[in-house]
Amino acid sequence: MADREDTLLENRAAKLARIRANGLDPYPARFHRSYDTATATSLFEELEQNDPLHEKLQNVTLAGRITSIRDMGKAAFLDLRDASGVIQALLRQNNLKDGFDLLKDLDIGDHLGVRGDLIRTRAGQVTIDAMELTVTAKVMRPLPEKWHGLKDVETRYRQRYLDLIANQDEVMPVFVLRSKVVRGIRRFLDDRGFLEVDTPILVPVAAGAHAKPFVTHHNALDQQLYLRIATELYLKRLIIGGFDKVYEIGRVFRNEGIDQDHNPEFTLLESYEAYADYNDVMEMVEQMVSTIAADVNGSTEVCIGDQVIDFAPPWQRVSLREELQKHSGIDLESFDDDALRQKAGEMGIDTKVLESRGRLVDKLLSTFVEPHLIQPTFVLDYPEEMSPLAKAKPGAPGYVERFEAFAFGMEIANSYSELNDPKVQRERFEDQAEIQRLYENEDVDRQDEDFLTAMEYGMPPTGGLGIGIDRLVMLLAGQPSIRDVLLFPQMRTQQGGSTEENSEE
Repeated sequence: MADREDTLLENRAAKLARIRANGLDPYPARFHRSYDTATATSLFEELEQNDPLHEKLQNVTLAGRITSIRDMGKAAFLDLRDASGVIQALLRQNNLKDGFDLLKDLDIGDHLGVRGDLIRTRAGQVTIDAMELTVTAKVMRPLPEKWHGLKDVETRYRQRYLDLIANQDEVMPVFVLRSKVVRGIRRFLDDRGFLEVDTPILVPVAAGAHAKPFVTHHNALDQQLYLRIATELYLKRLIIGGFDKVYEIGRVFRNEGIDQDHNPEFTLLESYEAYADYNDVMEMVEQMVSTIAADVNGSTEVCIGDQVIDFAPPWQRVSLREELQKHSGIDLESFDDDALRQKAGEMGIDTKVLESRGRLVDKLLSTFVEPHLIQPTFVLDYPEEMSPLAKAKPGAPGYVERFEAFAFGMEIANSYSELNDPKVQRERFEDQAEIQRLYENEDVDRQDEDFLTAMEYGMPPTGGLGIGIDRLVMLLAGQPSIRDVLLFPQMRTQQGGSTEENSEE
């Protein structure tokens, strides 16, 4: 295997040397394209339709990666692919003269620029009839074996560039859709009067969520800092400062496990609106997600496996307490902490590690309720111990005005009517510290003194929202794993080179 790969690399190096010996630069600084391949094809077809006697689109320059070579002696056909599509190139010795000799030094994977006329061949294919060739990048590594359908998951995620080359038609549209989703969120919020802002990524207190942070050190300040786990407390400072509607779309970092819908760094939307509550936010989420689904897919319906998910409003609204009782038989009001832990253990929940009541409820919710939430659903009114930043629900002691939105059994949004009483907020943070003392392995929300000081200057009633962009894209693109919607998912560092077999095919 190693010997064969060495031979292929040596073969490419020899071709590179010949190209340079012939006075050609195999890595030019620029190459001007008249059009991308899709635009050129469309213009040619439009010209055919409007002027059937005109058989050519003349003297155009196109460029792309060579994806196939069919050598026929004094002529050859190449396929050139760019981001817009594929076009065929016809190389003829009588047109290219001495330039035709370049063919022997071209390989699949090379980037090539072609100047010529667009024609339709007798086989009916739109083709550029080459008059001049320019190597725009000589590729030194052969593409993977069977690269036309690279399937090895590890290679696809670890070397995303190979995945894009090999599976462009399947993979690239997912990331185009992702970009449209983010653009759609911005447009939706901007149209509603929200202001996009930036808040710190390096923070002195990792607060705003129950998550373990990444730790770093600032040399000049000689201070320990953390990568943010949420943007919440900084955005609420802006509400306190006088902005009515703010949002941020950015990366957050949580030092946790990796699975189908978790990555240590992910893209989060958080928005905050003064004089709104979680009911207002529910309406906004329905409208936002259904609008974006229609924009990017042409419909509010999305097919995932054999399920059809419809994001059209209104979404179902259910009570956490009632749904948990319905699917597990557990009424939270009938169990104290010890009894709940015992019952959870009897029902298959791992209770070997001592955990707080809030953590147990979260596990019960994940196990017994979430798998049933296939159509978009808001789960309402969470126990206070699970939501230290949320406003108490009137008439429901021990519960707060919080919802999580689910679809296809996966959480996609989280919202509170934000707690704005600084005294109660301090007490909640102190309760979290006590939970941390009692349950050492549990992540809790950390006390941020500057935020508490800010709250003492007065925060109006506010509705907050967090949406995991990656999970939303998973649903709208019908992808089974978060790694399929991240261009560069987190992977364990690999020792040595790729084990993927190479080919000159």
